[in-house]
Amino acid sequence: MNVVFAGTPEFAAVALQALHRAGFAIPLVLTQPDRPAGRGMQLQASAVKQYAQAHGIEVLQPLSLRLDSKDPERAAQAKAAHDRLLALDYDVMVVAAYGLILPRSTLDIAPCINIHGSLLPRWRGAAPIHRAIEAGDRDTGVTIMEMEEGLDTGPMLLMEQVQIGEQDTTATLHDRLAALGADMIVQALRLRADGKLAATAQPADGVTYAAKITKEEAALDFTAPAVDIGRKIRAFNPFPGAHGQVNGVTVKIWGAQVVEEKSAHRPGTILAADAQGGIVLACGRGSLRLTELQKPGGKRLPAAEFLKSFPLAGLSFQ
Repeated sequence: MNVVFAGTPEFAAVALQALHRAGFAIPLVLTQPDRPAGRGMQLQASAVKQYAQAHGIEVLQPLSLRLDSKDPERAAQAKAAHDRLLALDYDVMVVAAYGLILPRSTLDIAPCINIHGSLLPRWRGAAPIHRAIEAGDRDTGVTIMEMEEGLDTGPMLLMEQVQIGEQDTTATLHDRLAALGADMIVQALRLRADGKLAATAQPADGVTYAAKITKEEAALDFTAPAVDIGRKIRAFNPFPGAHGQVNGVTVKIWGAQVVEEKSAHRPGTILAADAQGGIVLACGRGSLRLTELQKPGGKRLPAAEFLKSFPLAGLSFQ
């Protein structure tokens, strides 16, 4: 079976590697253009591009796949990609966290199958892992689905469920779901080759949307309940990193545990800040024990280490 692969980040690269190792022929990879990254803001290839180039797979990086784009450069790149796809003899396109919308012109060339990191129809959209943790979901998973023009609305082919642990972050859950999705797409294509892959329409009930994460959301509101703030800290780890202000300095909070302490103090007040008691923070309801923090230009540090260079006793988060 010949498989064109479309994806960009590490989540997708894990699936590409699994397909390649399983022996599927992959004549072409589509991925997003190189983006500036790191402190030097140097152009960096996506994880998918890096894997493809290391294994001699052709890579295309169009800005768009829309033939009707009003931007001449985007339209030209879309046409070049469309012509290349038409020239290829491939059976299916596998899509995982690509980041570009596939228009009808692409969907009509060959069947397109998507690896989506949620239990559809819950958390359609760009950030299903983040939103599941932020919402306090107990379970999530991976859905393999047929693609159509709607946003993650296509028929479901396979679905597997996993539990979300009390200390799971987007980083830890991402890795589990990426590995699961990679196994599932190999299984799905093998079933498809044997004519045993059945499609099921998504339920009409239970639809939710996982909006793209923005940096503006990362500012914590300490008047919220401790349990909600703790979920947000875990959901925004590793990106964009939840934070608060202390004496005008932005401090990122990477880890926290909910404690049952009740406090009459104003939300944001630091109730304890020492090696013995740790860093305990008053919230709108309950408290949080902060376990990992980072100051501007510094490293992520355990609370005890952070306090050595950034004393917090007697201060408050805003």
